[in-house]
Amino acid sequence: MRILYGVQGTGNGHVSRARAMARALAGHPGIRVDWLFSGRPREGFFDMAVFGDYLWREGLSFAVRGGRIHSWATVCQSRPLTLIRDIRQLPVDQYDLIVSDFEPVTAWAGRFARRRVVGIGHQYAFKHDIPVAGRDPIGRLILEHFAPVALPVGLHWHHFGHSILPPIVDLASDLRSQPGNGDIVVYLPFEAPADILRLLASQPGTRFVMYHPAAQNGQIGNVATRPPSTVAFKRDLARCSGVICSAGFELIAEALSLGKRILAKPVGGQMEQLSNARALRELQYGEVMPRLDPALLQRWLAAPGRTVRITWPDSAGALAAWLADGCQQGVPTLSARLWLDAACNPVSHALAPSPA
Repeated sequence: MRILYGVQGTGNGHVSRARAMARALAGHPGIRVDWLFSGRPREGFFDMAVFGDYLWREGLSFAVRGGRIHSWATVCQSRPLTLIRDIRQLPVDQYDLIVSDFEPVTAWAGRFARRRVVGIGHQYAFKHDIPVAGRDPIGRLILEHFAPVALPVGLHWHHFGHSILPPIVDLASDLRSQPGNGDIVVYLPFEAPADILRLLASQPGTRFVMYHPAAQNGQIGNVATRPPSTVAFKRDLARCSGVICSAGFELIAEALSLGKRILAKPVGGQMEQLSNARALRELQYGEVMPRLDPALLQRWLAAPGRTVRITWPDSAGALAAWLADGCQQGVPTLSARLWLDAACNPVSHALAPSPA
């Protein structure tokens, strides 16, 4: 079986999920996968060896300014003629199956060629009645038509009574049970570094490790700065005591699997992230920071820490076997089986201030 697997590359969460799927699919010798990534410049991808000689297309992405979606800049940076050309020229007839993780080129190419496209990703969970915030017609249109698929398989931190699968988490087994060292990992890629540093400097008694696309290895006061890195980031995530991040899906799923405290700052105007923030609160899995607020950060650091450690099932392995079998099993059956293997345990710990 030959599979074309498209991955939206605007955020690192999609790519992290794809790494887990790549390893799981490699365990099926009868499958050959061609990976296609879009949504950021090709040079912006890193640690991509697991995908082999992958394909790249420009695709579509969102422009963010000051932590909010900037609609006009998004329109100005888009190149619809290039997108249409890439969709029309993608040779989907060479493949037995097309899979899209909210990637528009593969999804639309399959639709125009009248091929069934399977969607695997968090955005497809919004096909169901789940917590939603920031609801607006444009946001709903984006979720419906950005990467349309015939067979959607949604992922979320909870099933909410629907046929939604648990997250695909890309963490090595030796990273799952390390105690916190007092550091706080910060990943807010859609905020300006200067704004983040100003926020963190307000808490000089705490050590922060800030990862950012514009950062370099260094030390600024109580903040260690780091450029994007898969191995180093996950190592710091495993041994930290808490995470401050945007309200994306994948990183929060990884933090929950490690039992870390979570403070999420959603991207303004982004329906998916605002909805994730609402779900995080309703499930009592973490706290939300609507803006970069020193007072709220101080309260979060000082409050007794309570979170949960969730043991996610092997969704990647189950989905790889499901794809290899031609998607014969119904998604409701697959969902029910996987959630039986999930376990949620309370974790209590205090975030004691650490020396800067």
